[in-house]
Amino acid sequence: MPTRKPLQGPIIGDQRQGALRVVGLFAGIGGLELGLKAAGHSVEIVAENDPVASLVLARRFPDVVNLGDITRIGKLPECDVLACGFPCQDLSPAGGTAGIHGPKSGLVSHVLHLVHAARRKPKWMCFENVPFLLSLKRGAGMRYLTRKIEEAGYTWAYRVIDSRAFGLAQRRRRIFLLASRVEDPSEFLFSDVGASREPEWVPDTPCGFYWTEGNRGVGWAVDATPPLKGTSGVGIASPPAIWRSGSRDFVTPTIEDAEALQGFRRGWTAFSSEEAVADRLRWRLVGNAVSVPAAGWVGRILAGQSVQRRPEAKELDAAHPWPIAGYGGKNRRCKVEVSEWPGRKAYVGLSEFLSDAAPPLSLRAASGFLSRLERSGLRVPPEFTRDLRDFVARQGATANGWGDERADEPNARARQSAGKSSAVSSVS
Repeated sequence: MPTRKPLQGPIIGDQRQGALRVVGLFAGIGGLELGLKAAGHSVEIVAENDPVASLVLARRFPDVVNLGDITRIGKLPECDVLACGFPCQDLSPAGGTAGIHGPKSGLVSHVLHLVHAARRKPKWMCFENVPFLLSLKRGAGMRYLTRKIEEAGYTWAYRVIDSRAFGLAQRRRRIFLLASRVEDPSEFLFSDVGASREPEWVPDTPCGFYWTEGNRGVGWAVDATPPLKGTSGVGIASPPAIWRSGSRDFVTPTIEDAEALQGFRRGWTAFSSEEAVADRLRWRLVGNAVSVPAAGWVGRILAGQSVQRRPEAKELDAAHPWPIAGYGGKNRRCKVEVSEWPGRKAYVGLSEFLSDAAPPLSLRAASGFLSRLERSGLRVPPEFTRDLRDFVARQGATANGWGDERADEPNARARQSAGKSSAVSSVS
């Protein structure tokens, strides 16, 4: 098979106008900060407590100070933009749904306290999290967040964004909330409204799904993966599976594929052999990261490259459910009809992100998922079920079955870099 050529040009252009000083809290491996930097802003300080993520930050942002534990910061550093992709574990359907006051997501309260107490407050704040924040406990988390933002003297606007809008083959919907003391964020965030380009399945189109599910849902995504996750509840890496109907097989992305699907350069979280960081830890870091090109889009907005009048809006009462896009301030809420797909980036298919030697889904995973799927009665294309049954039969007929697959995993990971060193050129 010929080696596929990498896409040409960066996902995000490097703009040098309207540069702002950025402080990034809960920085992780720097996805939000990297996107803002690529849009021309200056990342000056980060705060990240995770030791493995901190190693990545030290390598990729060598001149940026890491303040570490957010709870030990006594005073907010002066900045123009405060970027905050705060923990989502208590706000996600896959987590404990404890809400915004849970043990992990509740750490955002420290950020809000620092902002409220700051003598010189940031001009802008940017928060990123999962859309379930809008509906969990009837939107209590969103009410808390916007109320605290308003009490600090800010107006706000938010929008649910799908990462596929920026050329990534990952269906990853996230809230981006902008708040400002000096501008009307509703005149920034809803510009370049875009339109959905949801792909439809036709024969030979790859589809991503969660092989760990099968009773309640499969996370089905046409020509994309479902949202990348960190690890399972017991700390095991759980990359999505991909059905390649053309070759009637089932594979999983490598960790380098996952980095590309988040908009990072391949090898962004790689460590030397002496450091010996397990792939499951890299999966946790990548799965919890902010998609880089989505952050870059926000960065270009903050640079003033897309200011325009906001779309028509409808005022909502306090009891109304939170829409997917809106703005407000001073106890006022408005709904905006806008797409989750800003920009006009050409859709990039999943095949462009997969290594040529993507490892097959294991027999244990495939047979377990097939059993759950058949018991559940969930609707999937009949071709999918047929191919999965045949795949399990072929894998089971292998001389040593599961043992052979496990033994070959190191070789599969080594082979992947030879066929495709970079599926997508991205910022570095």
